[in-house]
Amino acid sequence: MDQELTVVDSPFALNNIVTDFSAVMTSNKTFRLSDYKGKNLVLYFYPKDNTPGCTTEGQQFRDLYPQFEAANAEIFGISRDSIASHEGFKKKLEMPFELISDPDETMCNLFDVMKMKNMYGKQTRGVERCTFVIDGSGRLVKEWRGVKVPGHVHEVLEFMKAIV
Repeated sequence: MDQELTVVDSPFALNNIVTDFSAVMTSNKTFRLSDYKGKNLVLYFYPKDNTPGCTTEGQQFRDLYPQFEAANAEIFGISRDSIASHEGFKKKLEMPFELISDPDETMCNLFDVMKMKNMYGKQTRGVERCTFVIDGSGRLVKEWRGVKVPGHVHEVLEFMKAIV
């Protein structure tokens, strides 16, 4: 028996249909979930442009981008940085995919990625590195929370190949 799918609002839950949403992204474009029906989406949330871990993660997604395309997947990086910061980061790393700007934390809150973190002995609120996969029917099919960069992008790619 198939599991019944329900539409959820917030936060998005695994195996449920994700309600349509939109956000501003690089290249003077607007991301709309509904524009990607039939495509698998990789949404990766990261703390900050031009930091070591975020740079490494972005480079790995960039380097494996052709393989993600072969798996019918589009990649989008998301952080609270401004569009201007994203444009510079994207250009510097020669990213073939768009970055979504979320300065008001709308998407961060929808996906429940804002967490308290320890930074140099102080509690700060920030983006937890997370990755989500939404399939071509709009269903949230996989999530990774508290991601460590080494090996992560390859793990996401293997998952994408398995669902093609």
